[in-house]
Amino acid sequence: MDRKVLEEEIRLVAYELYIKSGCIPGRDLDNWLEAERMVLAKYGMLSQEKTSEEETSQVEEKPKGKTRSRRRRK
Repeated sequence: MDRKVLEEEIRLVAYELYIKSGCIPGRDLDNWLEAERMVLAKYGMLSQEKTSEEETSQVEEKPKGKTRSRRRRK
């Protein structure tokens, strides 16, 4: 498969992941790597494919707002 075509498909999937996750900034690398894994799996280009549709369609979401550490300050 042509590298440019493959890269364009990864780009489109990464953008879809960005949109589906609520347009959270700072997740571009996470979205790109997930899209890359999904596209390569689609074409059988991964050595250890995850074939479950559920595994490839899940987008990890980070909690919104600030989170606090459970350690108490002294």
